[in-house]
Amino acid sequence: MGFEAGRYDTIVIGAGHAGCEAALAAARMGCRTLALTVNLEAVALMACNPSLGGPAKGHLVKEIDALGGEMGLAADETMLQMRLLNTARGPAVQALRAQVDKRRYQERMRLVLERQDGLDLREGLVKELLVENGRICGVKTETDLLFMAPAVIVTTGTFLGGRILLGEFSYPGGPQGLRPAEGLTRSLKQCGFRSRRFNTTTPPRIANRNIKFDKMERQAGDDRPQQQFSFLADSAKKAKNYPCWLTHTGPKAHQVIAQHISRSPVWREKLQGTGPRYCPSIEDKIVRFPQRLSHQVFLEPEGEELTEYYVQGLYTALPEEVQQVLLRSLEGLEECRITRPGYAIEYDCIDPLQLFPALESKGVAGLYFAGQVNSTSGYEEAAAQGLLAGINAALKKRGEDPLVLDRSQAYIGVLVDDLVTKGTDEPYRMHTSRAEYRLLLRQENADERLTELGYRLGLIGRERYERFCKKWDAVRAEVERLQNTRVTPAPEVLQALERMGTPALKSPASLAQLLKRPEVNLERMREGGLDRETADLDPAVLREVENRIKYEGYINKQREQIERYRKMEEQRIPEVFDYGAIGGLAAEARDKLEQVRPRSLGQAARISGVTPADISILMLHLEERRRRKRSAARRDDAREA
Repeated sequence: MGFEAGRYDTIVIGAGHAGCEAALAAARMGCRTLALTVNLEAVALMACNPSLGGPAKGHLVKEIDALGGEMGLAADETMLQMRLLNTARGPAVQALRAQVDKRRYQERMRLVLERQDGLDLREGLVKELLVENGRICGVKTETDLLFMAPAVIVTTGTFLGGRILLGEFSYPGGPQGLRPAEGLTRSLKQCGFRSRRFNTTTPPRIANRNIKFDKMERQAGDDRPQQQFSFLADSAKKAKNYPCWLTHTGPKAHQVIAQHISRSPVWREKLQGTGPRYCPSIEDKIVRFPQRLSHQVFLEPEGEELTEYYVQGLYTALPEEVQQVLLRSLEGLEECRITRPGYAIEYDCIDPLQLFPALESKGVAGLYFAGQVNSTSGYEEAAAQGLLAGINAALKKRGEDPLVLDRSQAYIGVLVDDLVTKGTDEPYRMHTSRAEYRLLLRQENADERLTELGYRLGLIGRERYERFCKKWDAVRAEVERLQNTRVTPAPEVLQALERMGTPALKSPASLAQLLKRPEVNLERMREGGLDRETADLDPAVLREVENRIKYEGYINKQREQIERYRKMEEQRIPEVFDYGAIGGLAAEARDKLEQVRPRSLGQAARISGVTPADISILMLHLEERRRRKRSAARRDDAREA
């Protein structure tokens, strides 16, 4: 039984990065929302690294902001430094990365949740999902309080069945000493969900006293007015610039690890499940890459007023005393002191193939999942899923179709489609290489792709929408001006081109044609006197103008690819469909299609194990099905006539 403590439209289990975005989105779209967390001090906890962004991850933060989410704003307000990565490469892979003040980020996010109308934030550990007739109707806490709602979003992160391992020692626990969610996995299994066990390792934290920074390489942020994550940011604002520091492991460190590796749960195979491929433990590194004589180790500040540094790159679960010896073998850390040891954590998550693209469960209506519980890793991936789940819970209450972002529309679309169509056997991490149309999914045009949608959903206010319209009107006008402004091979033009190191003009050309040359950009054109009208334009407008013109040919090719992709996506497959009735399908394809239940022929083609031959058979079957329906409709019309 239990005592009914409240009724809501939406309940969010967990208040990490996924939970915060889910709860805010649902509440802002008119749902009376409850967010339950194991500890109010853990709202938006950055349990691992004190940073956000990077390739693909920075794109996700930009998209979250463009749709009306909160992560980008919080990161901009609490950043310690900001860097634009991959500046020597093309715009598709350039990405922002910020070091943030972990404590201030949490405080800022919690304050936003507490001030949000229609949102209640409270402590509570959920132990059971309440399901009736295949639909979610609420949750029960460990103290037997019942909270009722027709929509529940599970965002438990790494807390679900969490267990900490450190050397030979282990105990039930969540990140940073918090309690794990013990009973919820059992409840999920009772509802028919397939779960799996994943794990990850974290690095130690050390005190800033006794660190010899003069023996390390200083890693500063961009010391200039720059881009920020939020499209609401002031582009002329100069960011803070707290440095990180670079050191390296060496033969002495590798000797320490090799001598004690048998005491690590990572190496003794005491960890259950699969760990992340892209953040291996230092124990794994020295075994898998014996030819490497050293590995990079970064010291990242955790906050302006915090004395701890995060030892990025030294992920480990070696015993504490070994970690101390290991750290002191590194240049600059000879006298350092550990404040928190590194550890491994293993946790439960679900197979995301059990979800629709709206992140709603296929087995329990109204039950959504978002974040690391969906077998992903990373704050940014979690927040993106949380935002989408919150939006779709609200749309379901309104009786509207769910929001499904496709692969040509957003990195969020790539992320979710990969999860629910292909699944994953390891903690999933977003990379730019996963996006087929990444030149069209640049971080700088995320607002063009998604802000109109956020406005229609009610997550973007009128003032922000008008600012967005003004920006993109300026982009289009400037592109048109550069295309229509022509220069001739006059002496001053030839001299300017010579100074830029680009070939001379032989006939009149537009400024847009000149801009396509690799040696030419808008700044150099302005400095050379070829064009001065761009001086008063916003830097964000100029960046997008330059990208559109320089990469016009490649962009047009990707648009053509998207048109072909969309034709496959438009060939819908009925939700209730008997794949067993289709002769000629391979057994593996039939099983995978039944499991995923794709919405379209395009999604079916992306399922692992479904071959082009299977797609051809399915396409013919769908066409025959449509032909029979058309014939039946014509016969009905004839009878009525």
